[in-house]
Amino acid sequence: MNPAHHVFTDPAFGLIIIGDEILSGKRADKHLPKVIEMLSARGLTLAWSRCVGDDRQRITAALQDAFASADVVFSCGGIGATPDDHTRQCAAAALGVGLALHPEAKDLIEQRMRDVAAEQGQTFDPSRPDNVHRYNMGVFPAGARIIHNPYNKIPGFSCDGSGGGTVHFLPGFPVMAWPMIESVLDGQYRHCQRQGAWLERSVVVLGAMEAALTPLMERIEAVHAVKVFSLPSVDHPTYGRHIELGVKGAPESVNAAYVDLLAGLHDRAAQLGPEMVRR
Repeated sequence: MNPAHHVFTDPAFGLIIIGDEILSGKRADKHLPKVIEMLSARGLTLAWSRCVGDDRQRITAALQDAFASADVVFSCGGIGATPDDHTRQCAAAALGVGLALHPEAKDLIEQRMRDVAAEQGQTFDPSRPDNVHRYNMGVFPAGARIIHNPYNKIPGFSCDGSGGGTVHFLPGFPVMAWPMIESVLDGQYRHCQRQGAWLERSVVVLGAMEAALTPLMERIEAVHAVKVFSLPSVDHPTYGRHIELGVKGAPESVNAAYVDLLAGLHDRAAQLGPEMVRR
């Protein structure tokens, strides 16, 4: 195996989407396509996604897996303070730590409450029961770090697991979560970004079977520092049964690997359709 394959050992990115409303169909998930888009704009890819309902045992298990990995994970949903919000408690359970009101989160929540009171022409009363309850939105696992929320100041938080995984906890509302994800990507993970240094080249192989092309795919990955991918289709309206076969990675490696891939297909007398390039 070519030692240059270490290029793919950057952190893998994962996504956890939490909420019964997604699994019941009451709401359509918007996070998965948007996170893919935000990562792609930075030359990054999503390695996996997981959707979990509002069940403490399942949420805790999903977070334990994330913390035990070496992955960077975004978790969207369930960080509020209503009875169906369990994510903060499950994060603490997954880490084996306690929960406590984060001092900076307390200040940010109080700033928000003061702003709302001023907008309504009222005097802020921190002892009012509903205001006291709102501080619970800043009760995070011990050791958590703040993620600032530009929409309404109510923060998210980040935690590190002993296995090397980091989970960034965000609200379920896209208008809040998406800017927060971008701030994390452009701050903590800017060094991972590969804008302008990521290329994907592929070709449609007509009437092909993946099993027949597997040896060629394995050889390309063994010789070149790229990832090979195959996307089969059995009922395409134009191409019928075919495989989109390609390589992706750093441009210089992709270009060399693609030439090698085409040569291997020609040697097999493969019938080829259109070629595609994605950056």
